[in-house]
Amino acid sequence: MQKVAVIGTTSWGITLATLLAKKGVEVRLWARTVREANKLKKNGSDRFPGVAIHKEIIITPKMDLALDSVNAVILAVPSASMRENISHAAKYLTKTMLIISASKGLELGTNKRMSEIIAEEINPKFHVNICVLSGPQLAKEIMNDRPAASVVAAEDKNTAKKAQKLLTMDGFCVFTNMDVIGVELGGALKNILALGAGIADGLGYGDNAKAAFMTRGLTEITALGMALGANPLTLSGLSGLGDVITTCASPLSRNHYVGVELAKGRPLEEILKSMRQVAEGVNTTLVAHNLAQQLGMEMPITEKIYEVLYENAEPGKAALVIIGGNAKHELSGRRWRLFSLFRHRKRTSGITR
Repeated sequence: MQKVAVIGTTSWGITLATLLAKKGVEVRLWARTVREANKLKKNGSDRFPGVAIHKEIIITPKMDLALDSVNAVILAVPSASMRENISHAAKYLTKTMLIISASKGLELGTNKRMSEIIAEEINPKFHVNICVLSGPQLAKEIMNDRPAASVVAAEDKNTAKKAQKLLTMDGFCVFTNMDVIGVELGGALKNILALGAGIADGLGYGDNAKAAFMTRGLTEITALGMALGANPLTLSGLSGLGDVITTCASPLSRNHYVGVELAKGRPLEEILKSMRQVAEGVNTTLVAHNLAQQLGMEMPITEKIYEVLYENAEPGKAALVIIGGNAKHELSGRRWRLFSLFRHRKRTSGITR
């Protein structure tokens, strides 16, 4: 029997633990404290009211017990606590363990992806085992046995295939990819767009405006992804476009909810304090803004969302500028490289003009 440790009692952590337990995998779910572990055992998670934790899941506050002889460790924690959690787990890792990041965010201060943080905190001998899971993954839908698909990426093809085999099960299809940068950036940056889509919905702008916003936003984050080394095609896949559609359209999206509430005039701090879970897009917007500044890139949508979040800009005025301002060729922007795709295609096909 395979054994897996899930670090993080987030909604996604509990969902992954439940999926694996139903598959017949021995699952150890790590809780931060004895009190939290006992509460989960007795009452289940407040992420899923009225739903008991799967009876076969072992819940423990002891990291050594959680990681003892497991085949894989899944980190489903907020991006802000990834470094702390992986540093805690690092001394229990072995060369045979898969290390799977299921978090969608970027680290404030360093602007780093989750796999980069993991690599910094563990033995370099284990780097080959690092992989990332991302895609359109609304936990409540999956917990209600609704089908979904996702993608797992690793620099090593065999590592990706091992993770795929572990994570694929009835109703949850996992594809592989070797573009770790693209998969992680897609999962993180789409949260910025979800905030904007929530603002558009909150203002009652309609589907035409939101479609324009989502499409322009995807082009913008693809340009940033290319600048950081991602394959642009990855951003049109499950972890990019797929996740954009889900988080921009669903009321289950935390980031979409924040956008809707901002449009109502509620202060950001008040909104965040009222939420039980983290809206990763708030910090990700700041990181993406910083990256754009460093790279000298034009990112008008990110810039306007940043102004709403951090400079108290009025959401309605920002949304109108995002949707209708600065119109030019839709693939052009300062320091964007999107046109290079077509120039390369012309050269390789022998077309000259």
